[in-house]
Amino acid sequence: MTSSYINSYVGAIDQGTSSTKFIIYNHSGQQVGLHQLEHAQIYPQPGWVEHDPMEIWANTVTCIRRAMESANVDAELLEAVGITNQRESTLIWNKKTGVPYYNVIVWNDARTRGICEDLKTAGRRGIDRFREKTGLPIATYFSASKILWLLDNVPGLRDDAEKGEAIFGTLDSWLIYKLTDGQVHSGPCVAYPGGLSPSSLSSALRPPASPPSQAPSLSPDP
Repeated sequence: MTSSYINSYVGAIDQGTSSTKFIIYNHSGQQVGLHQLEHAQIYPQPGWVEHDPMEIWANTVTCIRRAMESANVDAELLEAVGITNQRESTLIWNKKTGVPYYNVIVWNDARTRGICEDLKTAGRRGIDRFREKTGLPIATYFSASKILWLLDNVPGLRDDAEKGEAIFGTLDSWLIYKLTDGQVHSGPCVAYPGGLSPSSLSSALRPPASPPSQAPSLSPDP
């Protein structure tokens, strides 16, 4: 067994509902580095829950940097990076600019209750209208109704989507897109054959030339 193989590491991004953390494990499976940051919970209206995607990205970068610093591990020593995330939380961004059209709509957001009720009553099977195709009931939890809400309520989004300029993802897709400098739009994966190499990780961790753009909000005026 070569010393270079023993002196390699894997990283894990744990992007959760209330915080983001980056954990580094050595070849023996021991945790050697960790950093965690919480992000803001945004409640524009009763039943609405949002996150700022740029804050989550910035926190992810900070957690990776500080965990690597604490473990004294360079990006070139990371053999793979895995991502676990807050599942059905939904984001749409422009595939050319990388700028989100709106905040993340969080998995427990209930704003699409009306959309879900309309979908139930429009079919003979009610809540099970799409279960044969998807295996799932109609519910506000899932991403589909959130996408419908965004298309109907965010100015310009539907036009961009029809032109193929808007892309959707849960938070794993968003982070993969950002970590690969917009080269990969994908679902869950363990990256390093999947597109996230040490060089792309190092590139993603470079300080930004200017402050990141914040996603627009449709929150009512106070």
